[in-house]
Amino acid sequence: MTLLNDLPFARLKFYVTTQYPCGYLPDQQARSLVAAPAQLIDTATYGELVKQGFRRSGLYTYRPHCENCQSCVPVRLRVNDFHPTRSQRRAWKHHENLIALMRPLEFSEEHFELYSAYQKTRHAGGGMDTDNAEQYRSFLMQSGIDSAMIEFRENGVLRMVSIVDRLPDGLSAVYAFYDSSIPGASYGTYNVLWLTQWCRQQNRPYLYLGYWIEQSRKMSYKIEFQPLEKLVGMHWRELPRTP
Repeated sequence: MTLLNDLPFARLKFYVTTQYPCGYLPDQQARSLVAAPAQLIDTATYGELVKQGFRRSGLYTYRPHCENCQSCVPVRLRVNDFHPTRSQRRAWKHHENLIALMRPLEFSEEHFELYSAYQKTRHAGGGMDTDNAEQYRSFLMQSGIDSAMIEFRENGVLRMVSIVDRLPDGLSAVYAFYDSSIPGASYGTYNVLWLTQWCRQQNRPYLYLGYWIEQSRKMSYKIEFQPLEKLVGMHWRELPRTP
């Protein structure tokens, strides 16, 4: 695997942030290792960074760099070996009427209204529930790489929006937000299943799912998609679901 001081990273600088409140674990402080400058991070370079556990938030490319915590585990799904569970098959069938539409990465008031409602319902008090339109644009509409936006509609009604990066060896799920007014709708599960299918159609072997955090209810669900691999040091290893 490429080292951070090797090509294509030779022109990049990496710096460690100051501590900030962790967004996933209560009463924890976090740090990030940030890659800069953003204008040098194209799709190929970002694809190599993702293989080393990096993610992006808008134009900000980072990975966790906490001193006393290793809870954020980079994970990816081997899509060609994936077989959905019974509950995942139910979620797929439940949403068989959803229509996926590819859209340019542009601001839409309709999307922002859905995003705001999602944050207020699913992540109240987490900070993002007060995001304004400019913060939303910075978080999801800015990208220096090959990114896509997928709308999911049911009878014309917007139900979910998924932001995805297209990498040389797979897709990277950036963020999804959805109609959270329907209890038990499992839109998040459906999003992963749809992206898995899209990976297969494009002959991309991996779906990068960001960080698995066992102690966080928001992030622990990813273990349900198997076979999952985790990044350990410089190598990807199996991360099986525990009984």
